[in-house]
Amino acid sequence: MKLALTIVALAASCVVSIAHASGGPSVDPAAAAQIATKNACFGCHQVNRAVVGPSFQQIASKYQNDPSAELKLMQKIKQGGSGVWGVLPMPSHPTMNDADIKTVTQWILAGAPK
Repeated sequence: MKLALTIVALAASCVVSIAHASGGPSVDPAAAAQIATKNACFGCHQVNRAVVGPSFQQIASKYQNDPSAELKLMQKIKQGGSGVWGVLPMPSHPTMNDADIKTVTQWILAGAPK
């Protein structure tokens, strides 16, 4: 049983790695932008210019070669943090559901296309 679970986990990680290397999974930009709007992301971020925090395109550029970027950004959205982009903290979003966080994260890492 453990061997079967290990094989499934390895296969899943390969799929995720391949998807990330090929530009990531396909995300509906309109749906992602709607989630970002609903969760006030645009209050601090814009697609192509820094406001309070970095632009989504700056974030995508910074993490483009980081295979763990999706997980890092998902945790940052959920838990908040500081120090990566300056002194202003990123507020946590504990009530945002994980599926929405994943959609927004994938959209950001794809360069936040319209």
